[in-house]
Amino acid sequence: MAETLIILIIGLPWLGALAVWWTGDNHPRVQHTLAVFFSVAAGIAALALLPFSSSDAAIHVSFGSTFGYLSFIPDGLAVFLAIVATVIGSLAVIFSIDYMHAEPQLGRYYALVLFFIGSMCGLVLTSNMLIIFVFWEMTALCSYALISFNNDDPKAVTGGLKALIITQLGGIGLLFGALLLYSNTGSYDINQFLGNPGVLSSSLLTVMAFGFLIAAAAKSSQFPFQTWLPDAMEAPTPISALIHAATMVNAGVYLLARFYPAFEAVPGWRLSVIIVGAITALMAGIMALMANDLKRVLAYSTVSQLGYMVYAVGAGGILASQFHLMSHSIFKALLFLAAGAVIHTIGTRDMRQMGGLGKQMPIVRTVFVIGSLALAGIPILNGFWSKELILESGLAHAPGWSYKIMLFTAGLTALYTLRCVWLVFYNEPRSNLRGKPAHTAMRVALIPLAIGTLTSWLLIEPFSGLLSGTLPYHKIHHLSLRTLFSEIFTAGATYIALLVIAAGICVWFLRYKLQPLANNLQWLGKAATNRFGFETFNQMVVRLTQTSAEVLRGTQTGNLSWNIFAIMSALIIVFAILVFGA
Repeated sequence: MAETLIILIIGLPWLGALAVWWTGDNHPRVQHTLAVFFSVAAGIAALALLPFSSSDAAIHVSFGSTFGYLSFIPDGLAVFLAIVATVIGSLAVIFSIDYMHAEPQLGRYYALVLFFIGSMCGLVLTSNMLIIFVFWEMTALCSYALISFNNDDPKAVTGGLKALIITQLGGIGLLFGALLLYSNTGSYDINQFLGNPGVLSSSLLTVMAFGFLIAAAAKSSQFPFQTWLPDAMEAPTPISALIHAATMVNAGVYLLARFYPAFEAVPGWRLSVIIVGAITALMAGIMALMANDLKRVLAYSTVSQLGYMVYAVGAGGILASQFHLMSHSIFKALLFLAAGAVIHTIGTRDMRQMGGLGKQMPIVRTVFVIGSLALAGIPILNGFWSKELILESGLAHAPGWSYKIMLFTAGLTALYTLRCVWLVFYNEPRSNLRGKPAHTAMRVALIPLAIGTLTSWLLIEPFSGLLSGTLPYHKIHHLSLRTLFSEIFTAGATYIALLVIAAGICVWFLRYKLQPLANNLQWLGKAATNRFGFETFNQMVVRLTQTSAEVLRGTQTGNLSWNIFAIMSALIIVFAILVFGA
């Protein structure tokens, strides 16, 4: 049964992509219906896989000694992330019925969304490192194509190219690790490697561990690659919710969590992961505070929250990291979709032109506030519980300075979140723009996410049981709801964190009295606006890649026959090396 469900989880979205594409843009209603049907069906299949979660392979097909086994294992980590991709994906598709109404090239849009959902599920479910790389690249391709969906907009095209190039650094690191493992063990199997990482020498294991850290940082927009994600906000907002908040950017965190048992003993690796997470969380939080574009605020917030997850992995808090990944996927998808409802209605993303929209859009305001409270870490929403678990892990197993950074970032998060809510929905209108209540499909997508934000923390017991029971090498302890309550509310660190969050809220309400302090910190604001100079580094990577491509373009003859001959010759050579090398 698990084998059938895995095939359905990956195959249904891909089949839906073909169906929507073949339908043609002359039948938009049929395209909407097909997209919803196949995405919802994939979500149901993912949920149905839960009872069959196991550390044993459900699919194990030999591809020969060269390519190993095409293996898919429905362990807790894989099933959980497949559910996130398909369920939130289906809600994003439902939201798109209204958001993409009357938009041209609807078939291209839905085909790419569905193809992405299937690819993301394949990425987390497979246990073959080479196949992970294939799915990794598929998600990158879909991300690029969807960011650049409005291909007559130079900003969209530039953002898409930047995302593609930066995330390819991650692909290089992942492929290098896969080939390194195969060349030394003759296998791409992840679980075999996790069970005995000593098959690699300490030097090779170190190279692989830090290569995967670079891969994760590039994919999840972490330091020093944290500038590509905000530029990806030129994509349609449902894409921002699905790919750039709830799924693809989590792939880097997933990679670190998946391989943690193999890399935890590598000298300096855990500390490096902690440093990357802490720096990213702090810098992105400051940039979110200075941003005026609604989607960019949420994008910087996503980068910051991913920093929390990376930090938790470095501190050994795998359960805390993945629990926050689940919480964040829900409340950040909610925030992005609610922001999309606002933008779709008033036609601008500039918060300085908003204000007073809460009275005109009461449902959107309510769900946005719920998501914001979760993001800020206010009890008892899901973000509070998972963020407190991360902070507790950091306090126990990370350097004290890093815990203080994350604690300060918690207050900073509350500050920029309240600023965002206040500028958009409260106070007096600052322009003639008027909002309208969300349409039916938008409400259908928003309300379940709001309910999940309020209640998903109640799943900690089955969630921890799912991970602890199917991840034998991660040493995850089962955590009951009663224990969660006890750990959180008896820890003095919890009340310190709440005081810091309260301080962040107070800063906003006292902002006029604190203006002299703000004036003294203008240099920091300017640095944040300029992305702390890291945009220069990212642009250097992009320019280097483009320059290399221009040089290689000289090898193209313009003659199709010669080009095909060259491609086939290269493939034959590579295949011969793989076969005879094996």
